[in-house]
Amino acid sequence: MFYGAMKLSIGGSLKLAFRPWVEGLENIPAEGPAILASNHLSFSDSFFLPAVLDRKVTFIAKQEYFTSPGVKGKLTAAFFKGVGQLPVDRSGARGAGEAAIKSGLEVLANGELFGIYPEGTRSPDGRLYRGKPGGLARVALLSGAPVIPVAMIDTEKVQPPGKVLPKMVRPGIRIGEPLDFSRYHGMDGDRFILRSVTDEVMYKIMELSGQEYVDIYATAAKRQIADEAKRKAEEEKAAKAAGLDKAEKAEKAEKAEKRPEAS
Repeated sequence: MFYGAMKLSIGGSLKLAFRPWVEGLENIPAEGPAILASNHLSFSDSFFLPAVLDRKVTFIAKQEYFTSPGVKGKLTAAFFKGVGQLPVDRSGARGAGEAAIKSGLEVLANGELFGIYPEGTRSPDGRLYRGKPGGLARVALLSGAPVIPVAMIDTEKVQPPGKVLPKMVRPGIRIGEPLDFSRYHGMDGDRFILRSVTDEVMYKIMELSGQEYVDIYATAAKRQIADEAKRKAEEEKAAKAAGLDKAEKAEKAEKAEKRPEAS
């Protein structure tokens, strides 16, 4: 009931304000379990996709969103629960991966839609990155549920990282045909099969989104970008310091030239 109220208020507002276009809604089953595997461009992805679907879709979110203290923390927890997010405890030897799998299987066992971002994090530059096989593929093989590839388009332009106010850009959602991996039943422990399943899904997402594909993990790309930004900042700092030192030397030389000679 709470989800319905939140969907009506937030989803209705998003549809009215941004008018997202959608292709492939007929690929979402009217009932029964299914996994929605999507690219991840923006924090708003988890709101735009449920807004255009008639059925409830459940995503996972870090547990900190549900356990923060104070009034703000309680409101944040209520909001995330209301929009269909499940808390995931990232502690433990295998962290969020096992928790995500468990949560996904529970959602699917109830005959519902489970949403997952195979890249594991938002794209740092709008490109599509390598999918992580541990979550998506294992949930698919253990549950037997079909995987529906989804492409979010231009959502990063609506809510760019670090920006508070959204831009009035019309995003899109393209939903592909369900993928059946029943041929791999009982092979969820084979890492080569898990990689094959993940790569097949990512290829479909790439076709739907039109994104450039990069065969590294998004987390590694973020580290590379951060390291490059740090290197450039250090170079600029060094160049500035060298420039100041050069200016100081030139100023001293100029003063020396103007200094009158002793009689």
